[in-house]
Amino acid sequence: MTNIMRTLAKWHIWLGWLVGVPIAMWLATGLLMTLRPIGEVRGDHLRIKADPAALVIPGSTLAAPDAGLKEMRVTMQDGRAVAILTTLEGDTRRVDFATGAALAPLDAAAARALVAQRITGGDKAGRVTLFPADRTPFDFRRPLAVWQVKLVDGTNVYVGRDTGEIEAVRTRWWRAFDFAWGLHIMDLSEREDTSHPLLILFAALSLTGALIGCVLMFRRRKARVKAS
Repeated sequence: MTNIMRTLAKWHIWLGWLVGVPIAMWLATGLLMTLRPIGEVRGDHLRIKADPAALVIPGSTLAAPDAGLKEMRVTMQDGRAVAILTTLEGDTRRVDFATGAALAPLDAAAARALVAQRITGGDKAGRVTLFPADRTPFDFRRPLAVWQVKLVDGTNVYVGRDTGEIEAVRTRWWRAFDFAWGLHIMDLSEREDTSHPLLILFAALSLTGALIGCVLMFRRRKARVKAS
């Protein structure tokens, strides 16, 4: 047992020399990235806020001055051009782009059929559940009314009720990754805050410990040279 412990100790020393610098580098860069909120890094705080302006297209009945649109996106659905309209208040609806006729929100059968058509293994769907925009599941986290189509392999496919589009696909691995990311940034509630005091503190402590370990490696090597 003593020989095994000595061998492990020797391996630990050599591995320390091998990975010590990368670990210190990862911790140092990680600490740097936690010092400022991501919005500040992207320069969001420098943007001057302006009142949202309505989308107006001359000659268009869909984007008329009184329509109060914020955005219009045109896509093909079931072989026809469909306009997905978003108002300044955040409401979303679909219309036929050619005629302007309103299209009905997707029901559960339509959501299931879309997933079967667009997702590999989507024909093996189980429960289909509607979630309103203000109570969406945690793995979706967007204020949009969606159908959750749960596949037999545990994948959740989210279909926009008012967009007619697949808005997100969440596999079991995605959910595990999302949980690990929350632990990594120490934010299990929202999993978005990459700059908060607790994370900065532990990043700094970890970097300090790694740097001290690197220094002690030289001290141990010097001691071994003197002993020989």
